[in-house]
Amino acid sequence: MAANRRLAFRAIAIQAGVAAMVAMAFLVQDARAALAAGAGGGAVVLGSLLLAWRSLSAQTPSAGLALAGLLVGIVMKWVVVLAALYLALARFGLPPLPLLAGFASTTAAFLLIGKFQA
Repeated sequence: MAANRRLAFRAIAIQAGVAAMVAMAFLVQDARAALAAGAGGGAVVLGSLLLAWRSLSAQTPSAGLALAGLLVGIVMKWVVVLAALYLALARFGLPPLPLLAGFASTTAAFLLIGKFQA
């Protein structure tokens, strides 16, 4: 379990780095675009952190508890991500293209981390 936690938090740190790099790239355009890219990437990082916390919280769970924790964590992750994207677009009026670029790049980083570190 400790190795799984280290791998999960390393993946979250890489995602945060990707989100920061995308936000810095959009800083060339303007501050609102950088904020939108950071919000999109930050939503995925926050959701991944919540998923890791929920699915890796028990010491040695049974198979049923591990599966339930993983499924609940995935649902919680996407509820947080979709809520953050809604707030950024509808409530705060951030530009959609940088927001989606931050979201997509951070999600792609998560998929690539799983592909190469598993």
